[in-house]
Amino acid sequence: MTIPDLTGTRAVITGASDGMGLVMATHLAAAGAEVILPVRNRTKGEAAIASIRRTHPDAAVSLRDLDLSSLASVAALGRTLNDEDEPIHLLLNNAGVMTPPERQVTTDGFELQFATNHLGHFALVAHLLPSLRAGQARVTSQLSVAAARGQIRWDDLSFSREYDGMQAYSQSKVAQGLFALELHRRSLAQGWGITSNIAHPGVAPTNLLAARPELGRSQDTSARRVVRLMSRIGLVGTVESAGMSALHAATSPDARGGRFYGPRGLGHLAGKPAEQKTYKPLQDLEDAQRVWAVSEELSGVGFGH
Repeated sequence: MTIPDLTGTRAVITGASDGMGLVMATHLAAAGAEVILPVRNRTKGEAAIASIRRTHPDAAVSLRDLDLSSLASVAALGRTLNDEDEPIHLLLNNAGVMTPPERQVTTDGFELQFATNHLGHFALVAHLLPSLRAGQARVTSQLSVAAARGQIRWDDLSFSREYDGMQAYSQSKVAQGLFALELHRRSLAQGWGITSNIAHPGVAPTNLLAARPELGRSQDTSARRVVRLMSRIGLVGTVESAGMSALHAATSPDARGGRFYGPRGLGHLAGKPAEQKTYKPLQDLEDAQRVWAVSEELSGVGFGH
């Protein structure tokens, strides 16, 4: 795909220290954007910057600190970027964790996937609202095919009674999608000037299901090994292709707010980006408003800037 000239654009992308996030950061930097990589692991972040500069020596890329599972860390990044007093033109909510084998709880008391994939991004957008409004930003949130069949467990958001890693993951992505679409509606109603849309990468051998000792996963999952094989024979996408739909949603003049973008191939598992029908769990306006209200309450962050 062709990315327009992004010279003069400031882009922030979470989860860009490896995998498809790094692919997206590399393409944004190549198009001339100033790219900010908020990272939890500085060593991985420095390696990501070195990777980008190997092919684009003049790339304007830099690190900031962020642990999305910590609301205090999210607030600190918000203060840092707002204090830099530079408009943010692109925000890609890309970072995520997937299916820890055992339930994990953050320092704020939330189930890890809900906290990282949804609540942290919700709070980040709220904190960055002044900078996003100044840049008339486009906000693109990366979902998953798991959102197509997920639902919100309203009476137990943190899965404290009975943990199911996949259900908790799907819930986090449904919540993120409902929020992202509601963000666009509220921006239109309030005149914030922000465009918000959603994307999904299809299926590809990314690092979501790789060995993650900090998640209690000592080796790659069997699912990742299967996906890697399917990728090699062309049945699903690659790490490179997985980032293209979000890049299209974030940068294409043809991509619009409140819309959903993903691979156009068979089963939407791979292929070039295209607009798609929004998953049914993301279409309920009452659920979107409820997610917004619950997220404000849980995060302690509002949008009254």
